[in-house]
Amino acid sequence: SIEKVRKYLAQWGKEDEVKEFDASSATVELAALALDTEEKRIAKTLAFADGEGAVLVVTAGDAKIDNRLFKETFKMKAKMLDPESLYALTGYKVGGVCPFAIPSGVPIYLDESLRRFESVYPACGSANSAIKLGVDELFEISRATSWVDVCKGWRDA
Repeated sequence: SIEKVRKYLAQWGKEDEVKEFDASSATVELAALALDTEEKRIAKTLAFADGEGAVLVVTAGDAKIDNRLFKETFKMKAKMLDPESLYALTGYKVGGVCPFAIPSGVPIYLDESLRRFESVYPACGSANSAIKLGVDELFEISRATSWVDVCKGWRDA
């Protein structure tokens, strides 16, 4: 999966900026340790069931989905995909889900919680990878549909 992401990022000349770690970066906490950065700067990609499909929402590491805001925005409940569906719909396993090289038909949204940072660190398709991107770059490179405001717990951070 990481090679698929490198190939995808090559369109922007970013393939050599992918960082790989000896240790796992599968959680926000582990990724922050591996990158020597704050947990809130880890851009976590969350995958939700949308009928037979999926919706991806990239949030800051310290943000939590606000069920009411999510339902108002997407007109459905925030139900995380199970590991099998996650892999089938995105091509990534838990811990390596990222907003790059996603199959068409799976919309990607970036949460407002990311906008307070100049740069963030999304995963790159494996449980031990990441890349540093500016938030505007992340929007462009992920081919995000739009910005959304569906998280809580970050505004005071």
